Amino acid sequence: MRIFIILVGLLGVLASCRSTRKITTVVAKKDSAVVVINPADSDSAKSVRATLARINAKKISFTTFSSKVKVGYSDDNRKLDFNAFIRMKKDSAIWVSIIAALNIEAFRVMITPDSVVILDKLNRTVQHKPLSYLQGITQVPFNYQTLEDLIIGNPVYLDNTIVAYADQGEKLSLSTVGEAFKHYLTVGKADLNLLFSKLDDVDQSRSRTANLAYSEYVSAGNWMFAALRNITLSEKTKLEINLDFKQVEFEKPMTFPFSIPKNYRVIN
Repeated sequence: MRIFIILVGLLGVLASCRSTRKITTVVAKKDSAVVVINPADSDSAKSVRATLARINAKKISFTTFSSKVKVGYSDDNRKLDFNAFIRMKKDSAIWVSIIAALNIEAFRVMITPDSVVILDKLNRTVQHKPLSYLQGITQVPFNYQTLEDLIIGNPVYLDNTIVAYADQGEKLSLSTVGEAFKHYLTVGKADLNLLFSKLDDVDQSRSRTANLAYSEYVSAGNWMFAALRNITLSEKTKLEINLDFKQVEFEKPMTFPFSIPKNYRVIN
């Protein structure tokens, strides 16, 4: 169960053992043209806002999505590897099957915009939860669309309030501030593919941080898809998650098999 919560709740396990640095310090890189964005309607501000608009326009839009994901997980106490199969229908359902050792299905999960149902196939139990269950575990304000974006590889928590940006040759970086997070984002200058995302908690008493790296872009339908993801999270302990997406498909007919056997015990 812990692995499933990590997989679908990555957006909320954002933590750091050190204080959040000022965002203009994070964005400042050696040999970079750092510009702090003022509220005034300057030419530089217009240019950066136009870039942000292009990044938002490049977000993957889909009706259906499916993929096999090889997951590598490690923390201070354990290291695990397992496979997961994910199917999604836009604004409707996220279906996850988690495969344990010996190719045995351990969990099957169905997430809808307002509910979460978790089948523990090893212990023959079922849990019915509202989506707020995940919100409570992660202690992060998010909605169903945020989960879709996280899985599909779209930027999350990318606010329109830009405070700084940097031209780093072949890369562009910008920093935004929202209600929950400060977001430091790096994209390729030529293609605007997402390369790196750093989320810092606005509430410095929480001092949460997540580093997400995106690489190995592959053509999938009409989209360029980041097949490799590396997520590093730390607070009192440090954990790392590697996601390797295979068999990525968009806009294919699919089913979401999810029957609950009568002999399964309902637990809270």
